[in-house]
Amino acid sequence: MSFKKSSTISRRKYYGYLFILPFFIILSIFIIYPIGYSIYLSFHSWDGSIIQPEFVGLQNFKSLFQDQFFGKSIANTWIIWIVSFIPQLILALGLAAVLSDSDVKGKGFFRWVYFLPVLITMASIGNLVYFIMDWKTGVLNQILMRLGFIQQPIQWLQKITAARLTISITLCWMWFGYTMVIFMAGMKAIPQEYYEAGVMDGTTKWQAFRYITLPCLRPTITYNVVTSIIGGLTMYDVPAIISHSGAPQSSTLTMVMYLYNMGFRNYNMGYAATIAVGLFVMVMVFVSIAYKILMKNVQQE
Repeated sequence: MSFKKSSTISRRKYYGYLFILPFFIILSIFIIYPIGYSIYLSFHSWDGSIIQPEFVGLQNFKSLFQDQFFGKSIANTWIIWIVSFIPQLILALGLAAVLSDSDVKGKGFFRWVYFLPVLITMASIGNLVYFIMDWKTGVLNQILMRLGFIQQPIQWLQKITAARLTISITLCWMWFGYTMVIFMAGMKAIPQEYYEAGVMDGTTKWQAFRYITLPCLRPTITYNVVTSIIGGLTMYDVPAIISHSGAPQSSTLTMVMYLYNMGFRNYNMGYAATIAVGLFVMVMVFVSIAYKILMKNVQQE
């Protein structure tokens, strides 16, 4: 009897593994295997055909460190990300504070309006912005010419600063609603006792935001920064669509666009895998740095 009971308890202990098994199967197929195969390919030369990859050792990595286009793609990616993320963070934080105030009327409508761009695909938004900025038939040039600000159409996407700024503003507009919602969820989790104590001490709304809301939101800010670094360093859709007719001096070429070009246009799969490994390492390093900096004081508290 005791043996049967022990055997039943032992079987029940393994039931839990059946529920988590599908997750690990999917993780292995779609995450772990591609990462492992990319690392394997980064040491090989392969054109993607049925011919077996040829082992080249560290040659791809040597080429990567000497590749000026890869360096340019890193600089472009960081410039576009920083110009889009800083305004996005400030705007989302400010709007979250305003729309979390119970005295604001119609806040549900404004939340919906600001979150709406998140629901639209990147390809649709990229095409929309491209046609707005098109120098021949774009709406922007037509409006400026009718108002008399310019006499001739301007090729906005053929100017380095304007092309990068267009992509940054588009990304900021697309994602600030999502960031705002995350901030609002973080604000909801702050205990109301803190604010009630602040009211008793005579604090203003700005002081409550500065000394209560912001410190309590540090984990939420960390989450937004970390996810934004991952998304920013792997951006592809919007820059690729907006600059599909070609940007001057490869000024909008991002790391993932360069990876795609190497792999699926030049059929240099081994080198594309090396770029992917470099991108993976870069994301891990910067995410770790951002997490340690932003969570340092929280962990000490």
